[in-house]
Amino acid sequence: MALISRGFSLINRIQLPAVTQVREYAARKGTRDKRAKSKVKVEVEKVGFIPHNQRNREKFLLSRPKRKFDDSWKQLPIDNVYPQRYYQWRVYPFQEAILCHRETHHPEVYNKPNSNVHITIELNMEGEKKTRFVDNFTRIAPMPNGFDHGEQRSIIAFTKNEEYQEQAKALGATIVGGLDLIREVQNGSVDLQEFQFILAEPQILAELVVLRGVMRRKFPNVKLGTLDMDIPAMVKKFMNGVNYTGIKDEFEKDFGIIETVIGTLDMNEKHLEENFASLVEDVMKAKPKRPGQFIRRCLVTSPPSREKFKVDHNLYLQQEHSETKSKTEEVEAVAAAN
Repeated sequence: MALISRGFSLINRIQLPAVTQVREYAARKGTRDKRAKSKVKVEVEKVGFIPHNQRNREKFLLSRPKRKFDDSWKQLPIDNVYPQRYYQWRVYPFQEAILCHRETHHPEVYNKPNSNVHITIELNMEGEKKTRFVDNFTRIAPMPNGFDHGEQRSIIAFTKNEEYQEQAKALGATIVGGLDLIREVQNGSVDLQEFQFILAEPQILAELVVLRGVMRRKFPNVKLGTLDMDIPAMVKKFMNGVNYTGIKDEFEKDFGIIETVIGTLDMNEKHLEENFASLVEDVMKAKPKRPGQFIRRCLVTSPPSREKFKVDHNLYLQQEHSETKSKTEEVEAVAAAN
């Protein structure tokens, strides 16, 4: 037993050579790149404070009901009393809708006889291609019967016609002039930045080109409605007209809405109807070149009442815009000649 124990102690004292593993092949392709990337410090992007009404906005938009309204598949009511959700909305003549609002705004009810008449127009924002949609747009619709819209507007008009100059001043234009006014702008005595709208006639366009760099996007243009041969009519439009904006929905790209005011309840209902017809015609000028409807639905409201009366806008689109198109072509031809 002593010999055996001594043998084991000798074996323990012998130091065996260390075995090291040697690779005789290259590392797998991409290994070094992965290691280098793993060593790179990942910076976490800090998100600022998000208001409570903006959190999870995308989930909210996905779960909300669609804003497009279509009840054409429902049947028409055959009686005076019926559950509205099972039948189509009743379409009111425009003047009757105004009379209905006057009843609720009587001094014995809301006591708001001069409340504003609001128009809500729902739009089909599809463009010429189904994958593209109409962007937000802002226009001014002429109002044949003016009212206090609550805006202070400054207008400068360029025309060589002295008769038009006098008429434009009488209608409310801030400054009106011809070649002398162009020189004053060049000299710096008149600042164009102070004016909200810049109007001009095609005959003075050649002399007005020298101010293009100063005017920039406000340079008179047919599409903007700021270039026309009838200066007094333009001044009246931009002074008394209604400023409105077509807004595309964030989630439903093919749905847009316009909300504006066309007058007050104490105005003549025929005058309000003329203003409504003018608004509808102006909205149709923003329609893209595609077949199909652009205006889906028109509603008449008057706060503080929540009642909404649907009116038929197609009655005011029976006349084609041939006269408007020919007038636009004539203005463009005169502008090109000058």
